[in-house]
Amino acid sequence: MQKNRRVYRFAAFKGAFDMLPLSLAVLPWGVLFGSLAVQRGFTWLESQAFSAIVFGGAVQIVAIELIADNASLFTILFSALVITSRHFLYGLTLRERIKGHSLRWRLSLGFLLTDELFALSGHRRAYKSRLRLYYALGAGGSFYLAWNIWTFIGIVAGASLPDLTELGLDFAIAATFIALVVPSIKSLSVLVTVIVAGVASVTFSIWQLELGLIFSGLLAMLAGYSVNLWERSR
Repeated sequence: MQKNRRVYRFAAFKGAFDMLPLSLAVLPWGVLFGSLAVQRGFTWLESQAFSAIVFGGAVQIVAIELIADNASLFTILFSALVITSRHFLYGLTLRERIKGHSLRWRLSLGFLLTDELFALSGHRRAYKSRLRLYYALGAGGSFYLAWNIWTFIGIVAGASLPDLTELGLDFAIAATFIALVVPSIKSLSVLVTVIVAGVASVTFSIWQLELGLIFSGLLAMLAGYSVNLWERSR
């Protein structure tokens, strides 16, 4: 029993170590959110609770801005749904791997399932054994802890320093997703999807189209799916 505990503990530490580069990569992002929250009128407790409960970088920043602009509840909820809808796809992708585990494991890993944890889930045996469950728990748990620490630093900095958005910390959002996406480009269909998404999102942004991000995502998926069908038919 003691030996098993040491093995599981090592697996969790290994997951945390493998996640460390991504945990550090979102430091500017977490600091940006924490500073934005307090500068938009949220209390320290409310700002920290946002990261502790919601735990979703992009949706947190968007929600903070919408709430500060007195947007309607429908607008806030719909925006949150659109931004986090990719997690539904993550869940469907990993469902077959974790459906045989207990509800406690499924709920825990479901809450910790971020873009970063999903990026570490590509191994064909991920989540299959108890050892790999502890690995995922260590990776996701360490990222959760880091995100909340960065948020706290941002809260402190935002309460005592000028507007941190002027420092360009929001670029961390784009940089993080670029780092996650590039290693996954292993086929023509994925490459086309990425290119179409990038070109369309920039074009719609220049046109100031409100639903441009959604449209660019749909176009990219359609283009990637079409290329995938073409590849299979060859």
